[in-house]
Amino acid sequence: MIRIGFILALLVMQSELAIAQELNFTVIINSDRARTQETAVFEDMKVNFEQFLNGRTWSTDQFQAFERIKGNMLVTISDMPQVGFYNATVQIQTVRPVYGTNYESMVLNFIDRNWSFEFLQSQPLEFNRFSFLNNISSLLAYYAYIALGFDYDSFSLRGGDAFFEIANNIVNNAQQSPRPGWQPNPNDRRNRYWLINDIYTSSVFAPVREAIYLYHRKGLDLLLSDPEEAYKNITEAIRLVSEVNTQQPNGIFTIAFIDAKGDEISKILKKAPLEIRTEAVGYLMKIDPNNARRYNDILKG
Repeated sequence: MIRIGFILALLVMQSELAIAQELNFTVIINSDRARTQETAVFEDMKVNFEQFLNGRTWSTDQFQAFERIKGNMLVTISDMPQVGFYNATVQIQTVRPVYGTNYESMVLNFIDRNWSFEFLQSQPLEFNRFSFLNNISSLLAYYAYIALGFDYDSFSLRGGDAFFEIANNIVNNAQQSPRPGWQPNPNDRRNRYWLINDIYTSSVFAPVREAIYLYHRKGLDLLLSDPEEAYKNITEAIRLVSEVNTQQPNGIFTIAFIDAKGDEISKILKKAPLEIRTEAVGYLMKIDPNNARRYNDILKG
């Protein structure tokens, strides 16, 4: 009986641990350009990256299985200059549920175009948030905290501060690395340094974080119960982003917002009153003029 009781207790503990993790990411490795027949390494890469992201806890909060943040990480190998060395782009996408529906809204959609790393099969991926160990664990951890920050921001105003602070620390620790993406390169503003700078450090982009909260918690989550208030808050969120874009055109944080929300906005606002649609389209045209046709369609209802 003692042994059975112990086993049951152990199973309960394992179950609790299994649902403690915050992330539920699927990693996809596109190795078409790698020009190698040794494809097993990419299967191992996928397993290692997923285990790193999903198999550890990133906060002190407890998550139930259904609360875990869903995401995709698409790693496209662009070049393999020598065995074990890779150049790649990384696309990170996360979604969050909309209250009272089965719909999942994309919160983050970001492409990191410049990642170089070494990977050997079966190598352990170690991470220390206080120091730079390697370019794999630092990048994966960086985007884990970015994903958490965006998710928490969508539920409470500036709720992601603690996670963005750690992401910022990871960038600071990586300054010692010669690898691209971690430095304030003025010719490459679509990188890890500038993303967290705009999110966490720059006061100019603070309204975009407020917009994330307004759009999701006071907008999408209210669409069923109070559509008038929801449309008003969604439009205010778009206005805030437009205001920031006027002060700092083409900022990476602004681009990240519209990359994640542009298509969704164009669909949701088609059911809004004409006055709301007209106002929102005016802001969207200023933020994202390249997609004017998509936003003009909003006016048709």
